[in-house]
Parts: sequence; structure tokens; C-alpha cells
Amino acid sequence: MTQTPSAFSRRALLGAFAATTIAAAPTFTKAAGFLRGSGDIRRLRLYSARTGERIDMIYWVDGKYIKDAVQEVNHFMRDWRTNDVIQMDLRNVDIMAAAHNLMDISEPYLLLSGYRSPKTNAMLRSRSRGVAKNSLHMKGQAADLRLSSRSVGQIARAAAACNGGGVGKYSGSNFVHMDCGPVRTWGG
Repeated sequence: MTQTPSAFSRRALLGAFAATTIAAAPTFTKAAGFLRGSGDIRRLRLYSARTGERIDMIYWVDGKYIKDAVQEVNHFMRDWRTNDVIQMDLRNVDIMAAAHNLMDISEPYLLLSGYRSPKTNAMLRSRSRGVAKNSLHMKGQAADLRLSSRSVGQIARAAAACNGGGVGKYSGSNFVHMDCGPVRTWGG
């Protein structure tokens, strides 16, 4: 059977979760069947220097997302400039959690950018060549993250091992971009 790139990346993401202390499945319809009854959880740890907010929560248990926890993640990852909130793509949240687990750390990610409204993206684009016109941030499918205990290279390698989307290294600005778009890497 021939695998499509998206099927391969989902399977690789499953492998990344399985290799961690907290095993979990990727976001697709048959995922619950792989781990049914095994007591699996997914956890997300984030803080924002912009808002002063922190979250450390389990957002998925035994094959099901926890509605209230997902709503809190959506609010946390909002565009802090406009206060706009959208439904974040849970595939990207899963990639963030899987990469965090692979690094075997308890330090929360510093969220630099989650959702960006079109207005915010246009403003940032006018200030920097590095902001995409059709950024996945505007679809709730990307996050820019930093850890003080890990290098950009270490974070990027963990995210790339998930094989679930794009991973950009921004060493000069000390952050890693993770998204659930096409699998690709860039930066230095």
C-alpha cells in the first residue's frame, strides 16, 4: 500500500508520542483505536511573557479532547494584540506536546506567537521580511516557541522528529516555529 505524505506524517507523529513517557496518538479518526483503554494523556505547558498567563494542563485523555481544556488553550494562544480568539488546530497542539515530551523536560514553552489576526500579521509583515503573507498563524495552525533549557537546535530536532508539519529554526531570535502544514524544515 502506498502511503501519502499526510498518512506518513501522522504515523510518525504517533511514533513520537509512543516514544515518550506519556504515550499519545495523533489527531485523526482512527487514533483512539490504537491506544483504547491504555490510560493515555496529552499535556501542554505554556507561559506568555506578553500576558503573564501560564497553563499546565492535560487536554486529552483516553482518546478524547477535553472541551474546557481546549477552550483554555484557544484563549491562551489568542492574538494578544487584538484579543481575538479562534479554534486552534489541535494537530499543532499535539505536535507541540509531542516535541515537549521528546525533550523530557518540565519547563513550559514560552509562547511568542500563536494565533495572529490578519491585522496583526499585516503589521508584523510590514516590519519584517520573515513574516509570511498567508501565515499559518492566521489559521491557528502554528506557534513560535522558546525554552530556556534547550537550544533552538534541540527544540527543532524534537519537533522535526514528530514529522507532523513545518519546523523553522530562528537561531538569531532564539525561537522555533512549529506548524501542522506540510512537512518541511528551514532556518539556521
